[in-house]
Amino acid sequence: MYSIKDKLLIISPSVAIVILNWNGRSFLEKFLPFTTASTYNNYSIIVADNASDDDSVDFITKNYPGIKILLSRANQGFSKGYNSSLMQVSADYYVLLNSDVAVTKNWIEPVIALMESDEKIAACQPKILSFNNRSQFEYAGACGGFLDKMGYPFTRGRIFDTCENDTGQYDSIAKIFWASGAALFVRGTVFHEMNGFDEYFFAHQEEIDLCWRMQRAGYTIYAVPSSVVYHVGGGTLPMGDRKKIYLNFRNNLVMLSKNSTFSESLWKIPVRIMMDIVAAYRALIGGDFSTFISIASAHLDYAGWIFIGKRGKKLPKMKTKSIATVYDGSIAWQYFIKKKKTFSEIVPFKK
Repeated sequence: MYSIKDKLLIISPSVAIVILNWNGRSFLEKFLPFTTASTYNNYSIIVADNASDDDSVDFITKNYPGIKILLSRANQGFSKGYNSSLMQVSADYYVLLNSDVAVTKNWIEPVIALMESDEKIAACQPKILSFNNRSQFEYAGACGGFLDKMGYPFTRGRIFDTCENDTGQYDSIAKIFWASGAALFVRGTVFHEMNGFDEYFFAHQEEIDLCWRMQRAGYTIYAVPSSVVYHVGGGTLPMGDRKKIYLNFRNNLVMLSKNSTFSESLWKIPVRIMMDIVAAYRALIGGDFSTFISIASAHLDYAGWIFIGKRGKKLPKMKTKSIATVYDGSIAWQYFIKKKKTFSEIVPFKK
């Protein structure tokens, strides 16, 4: 009887590493050497260019002739950019990799081994550490994403703006709620079964929405900490950027509305809107007028989404009554009121 490792050597599931690029020539030059040094024996690298106006495409063509380039006529954002690109890619597994990520040589093998062991595992992520501070978890995903009952995302290793140091405290393989789009392993058939990302999102939290829909359909999501990558973060939209704040607030409300039951929406959405308003006025009192405007704009466009009916793709039927990886509490209450700053302080978690 073959072990999973033996099976991988015999079958070698195909892995397509797809890097969505927009004016990221400097990142490609710096980080592609890490990706091309991957030791997995059946992978390809595709760069999906989102209508860059720098010399990204020329750089790849000249220096990496073996990398396939998919060209877009316009910047379609993360959601549509990947949807359009992955329609042109055939592989057992996709890895959606940010251009500002340095991977380690054997980062693919442990994730594919786990996913091959259970066909119900739809998506995974590696441990994501900061490229600029390698002992610290990186904001966008850390060691696996979770969601509280009010729809606020957080991770093993990062709660709001507090990123923990990695001391091995989250080195167990864990079932999670969402896997980070910075380095997202996804089963190809399931991605297309879910009709990909909701293109209304454009960017930010579309991977959380996808993972939520996958779990509604009976699939599971995991973090695999033995796979390690290092992420710069904020490569396209930096932290605090007005558009980034707007997209995060708007998309989170859209995601919550799409995936909650009608009875849940009746109380969750009003409470969330009030919490957002508190955040907006807190920013205004602190002199941050830009954040106030971003949140207000997000609410106006969310209202437009509700009334115009931009509901995205048809949702899969709920096959599970509840999703175990939802934290049945308020992460905002724990963090801001009870002053608990780390995942292990807030969520009882068994290794």
